[in-house]
Amino acid sequence: MPSIDSQTEQPASFRQVLHVGRHVLHADVSAATGGEDSAPDPHDYFDASLAACKALTATWYAKKTGMALERVETRVERDAAGERQGKYVLRVKLAFHGALSPEERQRLHDAVARCPIHKLMTAATVEIVTEPLEA
Repeated sequence: MPSIDSQTEQPASFRQVLHVGRHVLHADVSAATGGEDSAPDPHDYFDASLAACKALTATWYAKKTGMALERVETRVERDAAGERQGKYVLRVKLAFHGALSPEERQRLHDAVARCPIHKLMTAATVEIVTEPLEA
């Protein structure tokens, strides 16, 4: 079963070291929250997963169908004003670069609307079980 391990980097600090397979990432919170703002916070990683998934899905789809997609730009804008009331809005803006027809661009938009992370965030029931980590 895949896992992500996170550990406090220094005693009494917020900054975390995350191990995702062979990759090492960091997480922190803003200075206003008491952290050092030295790395993305968990909300940033949540939002970034959507941006990356949409770009990767477009690239996969273009390769599969032979489209001349050269690169993808993705911007995710977050409105977390209503998060405590259960509303978290992510606005995704995409740019597809390459010699693409209007129809191909539309097909890419349709494909990225069904990316796995989009579906996970909007259509799946996610069950989280929190338990002690046995050393």
